[in-house]
Amino acid sequence: MAPIASIEWFRVLPRWLFVKITDSEDRVGWGEATLEGHTEAVEGALRGFRSRFLGHEADDVERLWQDVWRKSFYRGGPVFMSALSGLDIALWDLKARKLGVPVWQLLGGKVREKVRVYAWVGGDRPGDVVAQAEVRKGQGFRAVKMNACEGVGWLDSPGVVEGCVERVKGVKGLGMDVGVDFHGRLHRPMAKQLAKALEPHGPLFIEEPLLSEHPEPIQLLSQLITIPIALGERLYSRWDFKPFLANSSVDIIQPDIAHCGGISELKRIAAMAEAYDVALAPHCPLGPIALAACLQIAACTANHTIQEMSVGMHYNVAAGEYDVGSYVKNPEGFAVREGFVDVLTGPGLGIEVNEELVRKVAETTEPWELMGFVGEDGGLQEW
Repeated sequence: MAPIASIEWFRVLPRWLFVKITDSEDRVGWGEATLEGHTEAVEGALRGFRSRFLGHEADDVERLWQDVWRKSFYRGGPVFMSALSGLDIALWDLKARKLGVPVWQLLGGKVREKVRVYAWVGGDRPGDVVAQAEVRKGQGFRAVKMNACEGVGWLDSPGVVEGCVERVKGVKGLGMDVGVDFHGRLHRPMAKQLAKALEPHGPLFIEEPLLSEHPEPIQLLSQLITIPIALGERLYSRWDFKPFLANSSVDIIQPDIAHCGGISELKRIAAMAEAYDVALAPHCPLGPIALAACLQIAACTANHTIQEMSVGMHYNVAAGEYDVGSYVKNPEGFAVREGFVDVLTGPGLGIEVNEELVRKVAETTEPWELMGFVGEDGGLQEW
């Protein structure tokens, strides 16, 4: 028996929240509970959960998950589930390290040798987007994702639609696949127009064409277009995903491992989606711990199709450049080759966290504040 002896968390730049669990024999596991704009709330939830974990057997990952869920009358939602995610990921890391195997080995073994990945490109002008896509191509990516637009009104200019189409055409001209993230910024009248305009140009998917709080128009949109519809970063449990699977309104689900209950719940969500012939493409514009956890799921999950990963230009935390490899001693494990990342084979999550650097950066890191958009009329719009 090796009960949990301590639970710590570290707020680090640029906007990540890491969790460390240590057992009574000084074995360690790392998790990530990043929830952008709500760091202090998640820290409060971790503080509340800590007393429920300390002293309990670290190997009993499922029991601890169920204890938090079943004994919480008020449960679910982004803050609660992000805190649980960080703890769950850390427990899986600790257990697999103890046994000297990757987490995917404990989840049934791998079904693939490498994982298809994509990266983000920003910018509003077609030339800017294409230039960034060219950089990503040079980094080894063969697929990217871009914003459909910035803030958009309920009924906006046709130029919004035309600009998005031109950016998609530019990236496709590089021989790359491109996903288009509506980010829930569009409302029903504009979402229908943009989706139909994009259809002839074959995007890989459209993401959050409408906010997931509007399931009825999402279902309607799915019947109007052939482009795969993806969503799920703002759904936090298998019960949240259930109605979208049941009404066949989504083709790709994008749960975030740092928001949806960790490795345990993401694996359950993926299995439920497979029964509906829906693909898995986890959301992850986050840190290295969340990405490593996603790659463990990718290795052992049949309906996994592609993985988002956050990239910058360098692995240089000291210079203020926060790539996905920041805070990791072995960032080469995230190397992208011809659009793929190799399955991680090291014990646990397959990464070695630079704890000294994490503690140093955490000493002075303040909470990250969410951004927002204001329209020309001064009205607030979705981020």
